Amino acid sequence: MRTLIKNIDHLYTPDLNRGFGQVLDLQKVHLLLEDGCIRQIIASDQPLPEADEIIDASGKCLLPGFIDPHTHPVFWKTREDEFVMRIEGKSYEEIAAAGGGIRNSVRKFRQASKEEIKEVSRRRIARFLEFGVTTIEAKSGYGLSTKDEIKSLEIINELNDEQALDLIPTFLGAHEVPDEYQQNRAAYVELVCKEMIPRVAERKLARYCDVFCERGVFTVEESRKILTTAMDYGLKARIHADELAAFGGAELAAEIGAVTADHLILASDEGIRAMAERGVIPVLLPGTTFFLGKDQYARARTMIEAGCQVAISTDFNPGSSTTQNLQLIWTIAALKLKMLPGELLWASSWVAARSLGIEQQVGSIEPGKQADLVILDIPNLNYLPYHYGLNHTYMTIKNGRVVYKRLNGY
Repeated sequence: MRTLIKNIDHLYTPDLNRGFGQVLDLQKVHLLLEDGCIRQIIASDQPLPEADEIIDASGKCLLPGFIDPHTHPVFWKTREDEFVMRIEGKSYEEIAAAGGGIRNSVRKFRQASKEEIKEVSRRRIARFLEFGVTTIEAKSGYGLSTKDEIKSLEIINELNDEQALDLIPTFLGAHEVPDEYQQNRAAYVELVCKEMIPRVAERKLARYCDVFCERGVFTVEESRKILTTAMDYGLKARIHADELAAFGGAELAAEIGAVTADHLILASDEGIRAMAERGVIPVLLPGTTFFLGKDQYARARTMIEAGCQVAISTDFNPGSSTTQNLQLIWTIAALKLKMLPGELLWASSWVAARSLGIEQQVGSIEPGKQADLVILDIPNLNYLPYHYGLNHTYMTIKNGRVVYKRLNGY
């Protein structure tokens, strides 16, 4: 199967030779795809090859398919009532202390069957394709029992096989301490380490293990124990760090060699330097800060100046960031993190891919790579975060196949 994308106004891809934030802008080119891969970038003055399918991208821009490296898409019920509570002045921490938050989602998750949760998760996941996202990292974390965490990861793996979007599974049994262990935290940490992680690893249900290392959730010591145990079982480490307080999560990520540290709103200067030195990838989630109604955002510029290559993500979840629109996150990151369009392209393509260990397959437009692409109805890259709140996706291509196309061209 050969597909020709012709008359591309701008083909934008990370310029891997020049480094983070630098973008290759190829104008008036064509792109040939073959058997799900990128075959050739063709200049405008070269003859066009024959193809089984021709896509006209006149007046449009072509980018690598977006990669969202931090999502929580497998849950049962939504939590819009808590959103109203925040409008009324309750903080995220107050809502959680009153029985809301993650534990609220856990109670609801446990009441539903695997089939029910799988079907609603399938519909949520499909929405990512509409916004040009072709791969997501997908966490468990709303079961918080061995049975229900396994159920969540089974859903992720089954949906990965059954629909177009690629899902990279992460075990997040340490998302919160469930109700039944609130008076015996140590026993829950033991359950995660001695029962959940071995079961997940034995069945190869996840590539990564994550921990919510935060004030009121898991301490640095508990997080270290969970993550080093997971690494002993062959899972790579990710960590929710320094979101609500300067808690030492960034430093822990550097100490143990985690692949990513995520959130990092209150990460210390020492933590940022340590992450840069150890090559930890900061995954920044400005949509969460925005949706929680807070004013302090992660210090992306400090991280970039320290030598970090940062990724951005929606943090799609039922409580603190209910959006699959990574294009909207571009706007928030531009305004609140002061990230430039070229940096945002890297952050949602090649760096995001590297954070998931898939940069050799996706994350840039190069011959031989998997044909995961998004065609955007925009005049140039700067326009994407500028015209905000709108879905600019004209077409999403996954493995060389059109999986989403805007109806009627509008």
